[in-house]
Amino acid sequence: MAAAADSSFRSGLVLVVSAASGTGKTSLIEAVLKENPDLQLSISHTTRPPRSGEMNGENYHFVSEEDFRALKAAGRFIETAEVFGHSYGTSREQLEAHRERSEDIVLELDWQGAMQVKETTPSAVLIFLLPPSLDALKKRLEARGKDTPETIQRRLDGAQFEISQCREFDYLVVNDDFEVAKASLCAIIRAERARTDRIRDLDGFLQTAPSNRP
Repeated sequence: MAAAADSSFRSGLVLVVSAASGTGKTSLIEAVLKENPDLQLSISHTTRPPRSGEMNGENYHFVSEEDFRALKAAGRFIETAEVFGHSYGTSREQLEAHRERSEDIVLELDWQGAMQVKETTPSAVLIFLLPPSLDALKKRLEARGKDTPETIQRRLDGAQFEISQCREFDYLVVNDDFEVAKASLCAIIRAERARTDRIRDLDGFLQTAPSNRP
């Protein structure tokens, strides 16, 4: 028995995953994408410099401050945010193209961007990842070895406020055990794909998929 309507019968799903820095959202999203090959990852624009191993057009679209401002002024972003002195934005054209093709897309955003998407796309599904504790978050940030002690402290100072915004999200997932958190994210995706209010032609779907009927 199928678990959800075929994508040709429903609108493309917009998933937004947010978390405080160091919670592990990038690793979790990568794992979820591997288990859901029909799920697409939105690639954001950013003005921050690439980190070691990051590729332009694969991890982010790396642009200058001047180019970013021009794109924003032209209304090319569905959401923008400034995080630790750098600008981030999601392409409106990219998101609309995926939805028109009934493709499911996941956006990895901070809470500011998530709230903007919620305002412009009410059907979007917002998921917030929580660390087991602030102490565990500190240890993860230190273990990454990517940031200076000053930067780590700045991220921790902001983490409590970011976490307080989780009340505005649809789902909360605690990333204490990686496999359990991954399974939770996959379960949310399956459930949201199966919602009847996402099926554009429910009668047509029931006629072509009688095994899905109650």
